[in-house]
Amino acid sequence: MKTNGLHHVSAVASDPRENLRFYTEVLGLRLLKRTVNFDDTTTYHLYYGDETGTPGTALTFFPFEGTRQGRPGRGQAVATAFAVPEGSLDYWSDRLRESDAAVHDRRTRFGAAVLPFEDPDGQPLELVEGGVDGSPIEPGGDSPVPEAHGIRGFFGVTLHSAEPAATENVLEVLGLERSGSETEPDDGTERVRYAADGDHATAVDVLHRGPPRGRPGVGTVHHVAFRADDEAEQLAWRERLSEAGQFVTPQKDRQYFRSIYFREPGGILFEIATDGPGFAIDEPVEDLGSALKLPSWLEDDRERIEAALPSLDGASDASVKSEKAAADGGADK
Repeated sequence: MKTNGLHHVSAVASDPRENLRFYTEVLGLRLLKRTVNFDDTTTYHLYYGDETGTPGTALTFFPFEGTRQGRPGRGQAVATAFAVPEGSLDYWSDRLRESDAAVHDRRTRFGAAVLPFEDPDGQPLELVEGGVDGSPIEPGGDSPVPEAHGIRGFFGVTLHSAEPAATENVLEVLGLERSGSETEPDDGTERVRYAADGDHATAVDVLHRGPPRGRPGVGTVHHVAFRADDEAEQLAWRERLSEAGQFVTPQKDRQYFRSIYFREPGGILFEIATDGPGFAIDEPVEDLGSALKLPSWLEDDRERIEAALPSLDGASDASVKSEKAAADGGADK
């Protein structure tokens, strides 16, 4: 058994309107779904990705307004990396520096150019050139980012494990294979890369690094999800992981996929999510993200739930249209 790579990454944000603005207007991702945290219906669960929400493209957020600022560190995923086409980092460096992102120096990692940055909440992100050859993923048609530079889904994630060797053992149980290691030039940290058996969103790096300990909150990753083809494969993973000593939850219905969860020995919450049924089960592809969607078991509470949530309508429409028009009319398309 081998997972095909990452399914999605879920993180914590603050203001949902600012979150929507940055990920659609600056990064050019599509708002795929506006729903709620099924365990806390006073909070949105916002999904961003490519045109249809292909597994391996979706970055999701729980925007908890008023929650304390977190600190990425040991026991957490500490960077989410997106793949962009070769030659795109000059464009992205200029675009991000003109926004409210915090942009860091470009670097080379395992032979690829990498641009690290942070979103306005301090969420660590990276853009990696290449890594998408042969992938069918294309950016959304309404993106304000020119297609030649658009994000092609995930490249991978970086894990700052409290027990790196144990985390690596779990990755091997998931079928990932060690593909190399490098020393970080700034602090001498060993970075070990594992690769899944897929065509995108396959890289998982494990840092062998000490403090600081991560603190959950705004600007941190909540969990990392890996792919399972279907429910039968997911249940087989549950059995295999349980036999390997992991405590795995029963299957949970997340409406757009089914999920199981376990916290690996290094402290990071992992999920295995099914590829289907997908985001178009409750609205057509052309309307994804346009209205609040609730599962059937919450529909009776829709009026109360909607009253507790801030409005997102119109938060980014005008800016997206303006930037799209500028991109269509420019020479750098």
